[in-house]
Amino acid sequence: MGTVVLSVDAELGWGFHDFAEPPRDRLANARRGWQTLLDLCEEYRVPATWAVVGHLFLDECDGRHGDHPAPPGWFDHERGSDRMARSLRFADGLIERTATADVDHEIGLHTFSHVEMGASGTTARLADAELSAAVDAAREWGVDPRPRSFVFPRNDVGNLQALADHGITCYRGTTPTDRRRFDRYGGVDRLVRAALGSAGPPLVEPRRDSLGLVDVPASLFLFSVEGILRSAAEPFVGDPVAVLARRGIDRAAASDGLFHMWLHPNNLAGPQDAARLAEIFEHLARVRARTDLEVRTMGDVAATVRDETEAASTAVVADGAEST
Repeated sequence: MGTVVLSVDAELGWGFHDFAEPPRDRLANARRGWQTLLDLCEEYRVPATWAVVGHLFLDECDGRHGDHPAPPGWFDHERGSDRMARSLRFADGLIERTATADVDHEIGLHTFSHVEMGASGTTARLADAELSAAVDAAREWGVDPRPRSFVFPRNDVGNLQALADHGITCYRGTTPTDRRRFDRYGGVDRLVRAALGSAGPPLVEPRRDSLGLVDVPASLFLFSVEGILRSAAEPFVGDPVAVLARRGIDRAAASDGLFHMWLHPNNLAGPQDAARLAEIFEHLARVRARTDLEVRTMGDVAATVRDETEAASTAVVADGAEST
């Protein structure tokens, strides 16, 4: 049985709060994009893992977070004349709409303040504080059971022990490097060339690591080809990312593999972006209708992997006992 996973980096303004010049178009559409994505998931019955920046669970804060071991100036954008708008610092209803949607979405975590967990300056103490604050904020908001899925800001994997210490069971790992034909081109034009040819994004295999965490690797970022390259490819193949996503969906259905797509709500900055997602979801709906392809959350996939791993371990122990 094939599986498709959709994970969402839900961050509003936090994804760019450390940028000197944040992309204003994406920030301006951050809340609208979140709602658009919810609407599309509802229309096509697509459950997703929404990895939410922990600060978004709060109703208010002092803008300083004095007990947080963040680098100096990390929260400066929360106060002063150039502070981020409230609408980008707090979810103010968006998480509730996600959690209460008719589609059974999963609420996961994306750190507390978008700290890069694998960065050289991210100490174990800082990583622990990010997880602790995010888990506490989610629990106080009402996420129950506690979040079990995690997405690393900017896909910078690191400090896995902090995840395990705070009850996380799975995370989105990076896209596999062994992608054969799909990966023989460098840069973004690799994706365009792949779409023009017959290559497709990789199917992935979730694996449980030594800490008990399940890595559910990414297959395709849904906004990896934009601007001039997108415009150049469309007359020949249509939307190149939609082409690749369709191939990934088809391959998952045909081979009982797992295809993992991801995006940010603020990627939905205009009608053409929503149209891309609708095209992908429409194809997904058609394939689901004629096959046994499932759409599952990261947490559900990880639970299956953990159950299978534990069952296999039990069987090995039983076989060993019988042979003695």
